[in-house]
Amino acid sequence: MAALAGIQSKEAIVFLISMLPVLELRGGFLAASWLGIPLYRAAFACIGGCLLPVPFILLLIRGVLGRMKRYRVTKRLADYVEKRAMGKSDEIRKYEFWGLMLFVGIPLPGTGAWTGSLIAALLGIRFSRAVAAIFIGVLISAALMAGLSYGILDLIL
Repeated sequence: MAALAGIQSKEAIVFLISMLPVLELRGGFLAASWLGIPLYRAAFACIGGCLLPVPFILLLIRGVLGRMKRYRVTKRLADYVEKRAMGKSDEIRKYEFWGLMLFVGIPLPGTGAWTGSLIAALLGIRFSRAVAAIFIGVLISAALMAGLSYGILDLIL
């Protein structure tokens, strides 16, 4: 991260971290706190970065996975991604909007906007409902991670 600090603003670094699968908001807020970015600027960067990939995933992932399954080289990866996502889909399938919102909102490994978008697309949840649930879930996750990163960690460090 220090290597990027001379090239990009701290907020841009946090925005990019928040866009990454697995890290998303969790990594973004931790990095923002570590870099000394004020909370309100960190929140905009993290939420924006986390939400940017969502519409693309919702609209394109089924086609991408379908194309990947055509080729022996990428079929395994596509099957693996689909299987992992669908393995976490029970609550979302059962409660749809509320399940998706809570799945995205609980900042644990394996949850978040990327996986939530993937599951919503594979389950065929209507785009507008999926975006709304994911947006609210990201706001919940942001509040929790901001409290953790800027509250508890500041007390410890």
